[in-house]
Amino acid sequence: MEREKWMLKAIFDTIEDGIYVIDQNYTIEYMNQRMIEIFGDGTGEKCHHLINNSDSLCPWCRAPEVFAGKSLHWELYIPKAEKTFALTELPLKNPDESVSKLCISRDITEQKQREALLAASEERYQNLFEHVGVGVYISSKKGRFLDANQAFINMMGYSSKEEILNLDITRDLYVRPSDRPKFQEMIEREGRVVQYEVDFKKKDGTPITVLLTSHVRYDHNGNILGYEGITEDQTERYMMEKKLREAHDFMNKIIQSSPSPIMAADLKGNIFIWNRAAEETLGYPASETIGKMHITKIYPEGLAYKIMEMIRSPEHGGVGLLRGHPMLYVRRDGQVIDGSLSAAMIYDDDGNEVATVGSFVDMTERIEMERTLRSTQEQLLQSEKLAAMGRLTSQIAHELNNPLFGIMNTLELLKTEITPENKRRKLLDMSLSETVRLAEMLRKMLSFSKPDQEEKGPVNINTIIDELLMLHEKQLQENSIKIKTELAEALPEINASKNQMRQVFLNMISNAKDAMPEGGTLTFRSWHRDKEVFIEITDTGQGIKEEDINRIFDSFFTTKDTVKGVGLGLSVCYGFIKEHGGDIRVKSSAGEGTTFTISLPAHAGQQAGGEKQT
Repeated sequence: MEREKWMLKAIFDTIEDGIYVIDQNYTIEYMNQRMIEIFGDGTGEKCHHLINNSDSLCPWCRAPEVFAGKSLHWELYIPKAEKTFALTELPLKNPDESVSKLCISRDITEQKQREALLAASEERYQNLFEHVGVGVYISSKKGRFLDANQAFINMMGYSSKEEILNLDITRDLYVRPSDRPKFQEMIEREGRVVQYEVDFKKKDGTPITVLLTSHVRYDHNGNILGYEGITEDQTERYMMEKKLREAHDFMNKIIQSSPSPIMAADLKGNIFIWNRAAEETLGYPASETIGKMHITKIYPEGLAYKIMEMIRSPEHGGVGLLRGHPMLYVRRDGQVIDGSLSAAMIYDDDGNEVATVGSFVDMTERIEMERTLRSTQEQLLQSEKLAAMGRLTSQIAHELNNPLFGIMNTLELLKTEITPENKRRKLLDMSLSETVRLAEMLRKMLSFSKPDQEEKGPVNINTIIDELLMLHEKQLQENSIKIKTELAEALPEINASKNQMRQVFLNMISNAKDAMPEGGTLTFRSWHRDKEVFIEITDTGQGIKEEDINRIFDSFFTTKDTVKGVGLGLSVCYGFIKEHGGDIRVKSSAGEGTTFTISLPAHAGQQAGGEKQT
């Protein structure tokens, strides 16, 4: 008997549930090991003292019902243990006919917690299902809705869930019923679809474009039950996209219709706006610039980075702005054009730089007009100077002519009184010669003020050149200048003023001598072609600077110091040649010598055809 009790106790101690027995006086007669682990050993104590630390019966106690012969199954949370138990309470008849209470307590605390979490999760899911702003549905594979939230019901224009549940999805929902099998094939192959665009129709037949994000529902054997997911109405998005497209098209039309070139580039310099005016002005079509060309290509080297610095600087219209700044641009053909640039930085919502946009005005025509105006003004000023000088020259010449001719007459009379063999006669001849030379100079001054008074006739240019070089040969040799001539034979005569032609070539020789202070070679060439005679004068001197090459024929312009000249020589030469219907061209580089080419029309009846002769 003792062995049986021992074995029974051992069995009860291995059970995971708490087991205890109390008599009708609420005294604990037995506790198994699990019960002792939870509450401590209270055998012989009152049960309410052990379980609830109370001297009176527990408020939840149902022992009287058990003592009356009733079996109970219920759940109870006991604060002392901080656990919830599933209680099984049974009447236990003793040998003396008294009744005790057997209580089996199963700890279901974790189970209750899981159930609570599950219930909360289900509640949250249901709330989400019902109140989410997009349509949510559950459908069967056969094409019926099993559930749908209010947002989906409203989206499709129905008044109740019952109407939705009665729909044939293929027939009543899809604008094109053939889209349903396509959707099923795709979702069953992939297990899901993400943002699949399809056209549904509302209750009144109005088409509506939606995005489906769905997945397959399986049973425990992996068989497909149906599909569930969400639907997003794209109507508002499409309307917004339409408005954005319209706004974009309108802005693009403004940009493209602008008469001023407009361009924009990101911070890496990649062009993404290039209007028609930019195409016409710079020669690059938009198809070759947008997304393909770097913005630096339209500026001279290094200038694009300087522009970025100016835009970021507060000194040119404020940070992020550049207003009306003179700028150079490089066309596709390499031509550099003048313009005025206005530019701005583009920022995102956070104030970060994202791009630059610029508009410029082609100032080429305006600048050319301004240059022409300045040139005209300068020419007018020069004309006024020349007119004033002409009047002054004429006055001086007239004032000097009378006493000069008096001196010449006196010298001529003196010659009659002195024999040719007399040494004083030579001095007299020399004085008379210098006086004649002075009179000739005065005549030339009058010729400058009134060049049209010079008489013209047939002139052989080669003869004039030979005579002048013969007269200046010694002087040129003294300056270490070699003379070289390549004069064409049978050169046609020209109709010209011999004195003016001499003045032209004298000026050329004088300029060449000044250009070769260390010596060099002076070359004269002549030839004829068609109805023109050409004379080329080349020196190996210092040459003419590029910035001066276009001004050397201007009156009062000189590269010499004021002791050597006032800048009238080449201007007078140019006037003489132009008056004779000819032209002068110059070719020169600093340090590489200078070549003047004079062309003059041959005298009527004297033209001789032929190629250049040297």
